[in-house]
Amino acid sequence: MKTAVVIPSYNEEKTIAKIVRETRKFIPDVIVVDDGSSDSTGIEAKKAGAKVVRHVVNVGVGLATITGNEYAIRKGYEVIVNIDGDEQHFPKDIPRAVALLENSGLDVVFGSRFLTHSEKFPRVLKFGNKFLTFMNRLMFGSNITDTQTGFRVFRAEAWKKLGIASPSYSICSEIVAKVGKKNLKYAEMPVETVFLDKFKGTTILEGIKIFVNMLRWWIAR
Repeated sequence: MKTAVVIPSYNEEKTIAKIVRETRKFIPDVIVVDDGSSDSTGIEAKKAGAKVVRHVVNVGVGLATITGNEYAIRKGYEVIVNIDGDEQHFPKDIPRAVALLENSGLDVVFGSRFLTHSEKFPRVLKFGNKFLTFMNRLMFGSNITDTQTGFRVFRAEAWKKLGIASPSYSICSEIVAKVGKKNLKYAEMPVETVFLDKFKGTTILEGIKIFVNMLRWWIAR
């Protein structure tokens, strides 16, 4: 199936070229969404062989992901892979995830960092992730161990059913919640993880916002 990798990125000039080159060894078509970076993220990504879509200003990882996924669908891609641009994920895991999606008739595959070496998680991020994962399961019945993962694979038709709208880190929980609400077929697979920046990701304040959004989705279901 025609597959593209979408990488939302903000000020990732130090890592993005390496991620693009490594990813293109497995999936040639890479789309980097430069989310209003103030550095050379877009330039480095393009030099490494990616198609670059740029936001004029920084609007958040959620909207950057939406922009990239919708762009890929307009270009006719049938499978969309999301990974982060900061070297947290290993591109070598992508073929395994795509094969799982295609061979099992699934709609979505989530890469779980907790199915491998969860001890690598910074303590605060680990606690927040566990709490949001528990609440997501309680509210929406989604049996996912890592709701905040940025490693995901979608069929294009499944993505279109979700109607994702979160502009920031809430997108991760919104995807999991709506996969559960829409009764889509999903699975998890373990992925290797590296945390180069212990302070990057879902902060405590962001976690509170995500939980409030989850309450809104639950009430509106």
